[in-house]
Amino acid sequence: MVDMVKTHTGVSFGLTEEQKMLQKMARDFTTAEIIPVAADFDEHATFPEDIFHKARELGIVNMNIPAEYGGVGASPFEEVIVAEEMAYGCTGISTSVSTNALGDLPIILAGNEKQKAYWLGERLVDKGEFVSYCVTEAGAGSNVVGIQTRAEKKGGSYLINGSKIFITNASHAHFFTVFAKTNPDAGHRGMTAFIIDRNSPGVKVGKKFDKMGQRASDTAEIVFENVEIPEENRIGEEGQGFYLAMKVFDYSRPGVAAAAVGLQRRALEESVKYAKQREAFGTPIYQHQAIGHKIADMAINYEASRLLTWQAAWQVEMGIVNSKVPAYAKAFAADMATKAAIDAVQVFGGYGFMKEYPVEKLLRDVKIFQIYEGTSEIQRNIIVRELFK
Repeated sequence: MVDMVKTHTGVSFGLTEEQKMLQKMARDFTTAEIIPVAADFDEHATFPEDIFHKARELGIVNMNIPAEYGGVGASPFEEVIVAEEMAYGCTGISTSVSTNALGDLPIILAGNEKQKAYWLGERLVDKGEFVSYCVTEAGAGSNVVGIQTRAEKKGGSYLINGSKIFITNASHAHFFTVFAKTNPDAGHRGMTAFIIDRNSPGVKVGKKFDKMGQRASDTAEIVFENVEIPEENRIGEEGQGFYLAMKVFDYSRPGVAAAAVGLQRRALEESVKYAKQREAFGTPIYQHQAIGHKIADMAINYEASRLLTWQAAWQVEMGIVNSKVPAYAKAFAADMATKAAIDAVQVFGGYGFMKEYPVEKLLRDVKIFQIYEGTSEIQRNIIVRELFK
């Protein structure tokens, strides 16, 4: 018989003490600053600017900006820890507060030192500004290559014409990271990324959309009419925009998955609390198998979603390029969060349909997770592509 010796494999499913402190800080912030105002901000579609600045002072905004540019240089794993906690309180507010971490990614991943020092350090960290990420267009959502916004070279400048739609924080952003076609005939090789200041002549931000859910998150259209920007505002080389956009998704999808995980946990905890108190036929409803099993499934799917999300964030942190793992996490967490919200309303019965109870808002907020940052269908396309390479 072979003696079995316990060895440390390098795999851990627990948080370090530092990570637990970060988690507690984010949880305490959510309890104090987000949960008390979530329903009111949702009802009135209030943009959480004050909450953003409080979170920035605490160090849980602009987390991914490296320390040399004034940020905290948080790892992708640390980002998902915070994302889950804040989304537990309100995914609309957490989306508004965390969108800089998407908008700044093209600069972090492909910007030069001058761009990083100015746009990340001076504009985002020092001045506390907002940045929006601009890819989606009215005729190009899932099909990123189909964007029509053009960037025409004019001497030492570019002339930008086109429009972007469903842009998060657009009404409040001070600058935008924008993807446009520099060579319309080159397919995915003809796309390039740029930084456009909001104050540039020709930039017009439309009226924000009135949405079903995540109403505290601002979403609007942006139009660029003969917007002239200097060549120094180009991110990376011409023609590299598509590859940069795909790399951004690998970095950003674990955070979106984490937000869906946070909503799942909220649905689970609200359901457990209610099912203990509510009685039917003389017994708490969780003791009825029809209800108890729904809640058990919520717990299973929450834990599985979180583990997939942690794996996706860990992979990015390790520099492992494997797009199917972020796709696993984003698709599964979004789909299971949707199921959790639907089941939570069912657990609450008629009360779940009323705005007086929190699960009504969860159901409205959750649907967008299956749509933005790549639909659940697109995630499956990515998975199929990677499996059958």
